[in-house]
Amino acid sequence: MERNKKREVTVKIGLERIDMQEGITVEALLDSGVTGLVMSSEFAKKQGFKLKRLERPMNIRNVNGSLNKEEPIEHMVEGGS
Repeated sequence: MERNKKREVTVKIGLERIDMQEGITVEALLDSGVTGLVMSSEFAKKQGFKLKRLERPMNIRNVNGSLNKEEPIEHMVEGGS
């Protein structure tokens, strides 16, 4: 775990594409207040993850309740167990 000057905490995590059983290690931002796991659609596409469109986009709210300035989440990737 590494703490940078912006008071962000990052961790190295492993991601695996289930369909090809290929894994990669990436540095991820740890957010203790988040209620789900997210990655950018650009990163997902670049790494070959298959995107599935959500029935309804998910708006993201900041810790103070305001809407985040980024676009809503419109896709998901399939996960496996």
